[in-house]
Amino acid sequence: MTTKKKILITLSVGILIAVVVALYMFNKPARDVQATKTDFSYKASEIVNEYLTDAKKANNKYLDEEGNSKVLEITGTVADISEDFNHQKVILLKAATDKAGVSATFTKETNSHTQNIKVGDEITVKGVIRSGATYDKDLEMYENVTVDKSDIVSQ
Repeated sequence: MTTKKKILITLSVGILIAVVVALYMFNKPARDVQATKTDFSYKASEIVNEYLTDAKKANNKYLDEEGNSKVLEITGTVADISEDFNHQKVILLKAATDKAGVSATFTKETNSHTQNIKVGDEITVKGVIRSGATYDKDLEMYENVTVDKSDIVSQ
């Protein structure tokens, strides 16, 4: 067998393996957050204060080595209910005295679970963190903890 044939076969096998891995990763099922065991349960103000005190320490606590969030249950008072551009409900859990709150974004599948929620209710949501609370010096305002793939646990 010639060197050209060996190189061509090796490249073909390498490309085939890369395509198979890419297809597997692309078609990998999404993480079912609601079926996953809860790792931490907190009040909204506790997790906000944790991020505002030391964001790096909080990220180390709530994110794994690959950057995936642990599953959290967060309890708080509903301060605002809105809808994002994808028509997903967004509920802000924040006490009147807190600098920032927890913004929980629901999925299309869990949107309907928010119908009976109103401002002032105390609820518990389950989801995963996408970003922590910070203070934006340019805008001179606090940014909320963002939780995705949320659903109501109790109200």
